[in-house]
Amino acid sequence: MTLPERLAHLPDKKRRELEHAAQVLFGEFDDSLKTKLSEKGRRGRILKLILFGSYARGDWVEDRKSGYSSDYDLLVVVNYGSFAEQYEAWEKAAERFLQELTITRRLSTPVNFIVHTLTDFNDQLTHGRPFFVDIARDGIVLHELPGYPLASPKTLAPEEARAEAQRHFDHWFPNAARRFELAQEAMRRGYEKEAAFDLHQTVERLYHCVLTVLTLYSPKSHRLSVLRSHAERIAPQLIAVWPRDTRFAKRCFTRLDRAYVGARYSPAYEITGEELAWLVDRVKALQEAVAAICAEHLSGPATKHEG
Repeated sequence: MTLPERLAHLPDKKRRELEHAAQVLFGEFDDSLKTKLSEKGRRGRILKLILFGSYARGDWVEDRKSGYSSDYDLLVVVNYGSFAEQYEAWEKAAERFLQELTITRRLSTPVNFIVHTLTDFNDQLTHGRPFFVDIARDGIVLHELPGYPLASPKTLAPEEARAEAQRHFDHWFPNAARRFELAQEAMRRGYEKEAAFDLHQTVERLYHCVLTVLTLYSPKSHRLSVLRSHAERIAPQLIAVWPRDTRFAKRCFTRLDRAYVGARYSPAYEITGEELAWLVDRVKALQEAVAAICAEHLSGPATKHEG
């Protein structure tokens, strides 16, 4: 089956954009291999490319009024750990996707991708991790090399899932609360950059909290746009936390997202007191929403998430 046939449920424009996204990922990966000196480095391969989430299921959202739209969610499966996560090819691909979304307009939909080795993916399946089980069950394979099968997913016992989810909550939620206190103290002292960084860390931890509680997984990313996309996909009630219908709201979130690097290392990074005050209100809303979502999940009859 060809890629267009696998995406037959999508409009032509969406199919073309996903084909382009696949080309970008493979292109950046292949270019990076040309610089490798070791034999192992040159043997790097993308074994599978899987579309998951709303565009795989066919229930994506594009709300012009609110400004919210679903992302393309892609899982890249590679053969070696050195090619997963913080690999330069993926950083370049992410930057290119952002430019094509915001500057050249080659893309009309954000591309959100994660990278795992086949060994890790199969290990997650054999341990019954809901996030990966859902991908194996509902994802659409856009590319795969023969001879690399997925493991048979197993079901995680509800009591095990609940205990693990509770451990994640006990770690992440208090951690986020402490960083929020630091952010507000920095604001009172007039330390705007420090406040922006601590607000970033608060939001990052809150998203890790809700993701790990609901799915027992969260991407190893500091990009709030990536974490927000994953969290809103599994908990749509979080969408309302971040208004997207004004330039001011979009600018505030963008500056918060950039604070992880910019607020610490860039003399050019700027954020105003007005923007920080708006962000504090939004972070309070996120904190309350995450607390409610996690409480409901942990008190439910089971901890399986239907993603």
